[in-house]
Amino acid sequence: MRGPRSLQARLGLTLGLLLTLLWLGAATVTALLLRGEMNRVFDSALQETAERILPLAVLDIVDREEDGVTQRLAAIREHDEFFTYVVRDAEGRILLQSHAADPADFPPYDGRGFRQTGAFRLYSDEALRGTVRITVAEPLAHRAALAREIRMGLGLPLLVVLPVALAVIALAVRRSFAPLRRFRERLAARTARDLSPVPAGDLPAEIAPVAATLNSLLARLKSAFDAERSFAANAAHELRTPLAGAIAQAQRLRVETADDAVERRAADIEATLKRLTHVSERLMQLARAEGGRLRLDGTTDLRGVLRVVAEDIARAAPGGRVELALPEAPVVSDLDPDAFAILCRNLIDNALRHGAAAGPVEVRLDADGLLTVANDGPVVSPEMLARLTGRFERAAGGAEGSGLGLAIVAAIAGRIGSPLALESPRPGRASGFEARLRMPLAGDAAPSGAGSL
Repeated sequence: MRGPRSLQARLGLTLGLLLTLLWLGAATVTALLLRGEMNRVFDSALQETAERILPLAVLDIVDREEDGVTQRLAAIREHDEFFTYVVRDAEGRILLQSHAADPADFPPYDGRGFRQTGAFRLYSDEALRGTVRITVAEPLAHRAALAREIRMGLGLPLLVVLPVALAVIALAVRRSFAPLRRFRERLAARTARDLSPVPAGDLPAEIAPVAATLNSLLARLKSAFDAERSFAANAAHELRTPLAGAIAQAQRLRVETADDAVERRAADIEATLKRLTHVSERLMQLARAEGGRLRLDGTTDLRGVLRVVAEDIARAAPGGRVELALPEAPVVSDLDPDAFAILCRNLIDNALRHGAAAGPVEVRLDADGLLTVANDGPVVSPEMLARLTGRFERAAGGAEGSGLGLAIVAAIAGRIGSPLALESPRPGRASGFEARLRMPLAGDAAPSGAGSL
């Protein structure tokens, strides 16, 4: 049988068992010592009784007028007679006996000293050169009853004291493990984005090195992730100027050349450079979403940010496809406006790029902070929906885009503690795609990791 896996339970169980065994062992040894001492005391009392009664019996027998007459002493009052005795002559005739003595309980005299039968402990002595002999008997049941009382006296307190001691041990062990439980709760509360050290100042000396090693590992992971994000952001930033220059050169080449083939190649180069510029911008946004501070000390009305982003995208989208719905009351949030703008731009851009070509993109912000972006288009399978928030994933293999839009939105959603919900088809429709995300409002508690990583 395997023991409990909990260290706290093992320690409490071990201490409880050791205490129980030690207490039982001490009680057993005490009972044995007391029983041996009790036997010595009763033997001494048995011998003392014989030595006190024998001289009196001799005087009584010597003064008798008739020899060989048995005399039974009458009891003065009712009482328990634990010691009984008989006085006999050399021929074994009983001359004197206590009122409760049964001659059948006394074996023939065989000399001075202690004897023991199945039911009695006996002591015999003699006087007048063996002509007067006394045997005093004590029932062994009397000693056994006293031994049981001693054992009960030692054992009964254990039934009360031992459970109390076990409860105290369990409480002490639990209190001793309280710092470890608090450390575990702090560690379990961390999100995947929060790699800051876990406070471990109150841990015992035996566990503190483990916590220090864990915090050191978290620090190394944080440094590695910071370096990765810094590299992506710096690389994307450094690429912007050369890419802009290359696009300008390609556009100039298209204007200056008269060769149709060269013009087509210059157009392809320009398109490729623009896609590369778009990817670099998305990489910078992703680094911003994963590493920047998203919850600020101040607040902003999110309606204004969403209106600016939607109008800017609508100017570039043909046919007025972006339909914006805003609540009348302000939607006040401490979310970084830049992060909210990045989130909105990616959701709307994703809907325009992958939705039906002529279908509208419905953008709605509710008073409770719920942002919904929906579009018409083909149904996306559940398997593809589960992968869309991964990096460089697209709903269709040949679709345009960097494959980073929803990954950026998911990163921001994870940092603010609000899950991104993707559904296809749209609720109540047979087709389309819908993304929903609830923005944190002013006064909402910031989840761990929503600050700086």
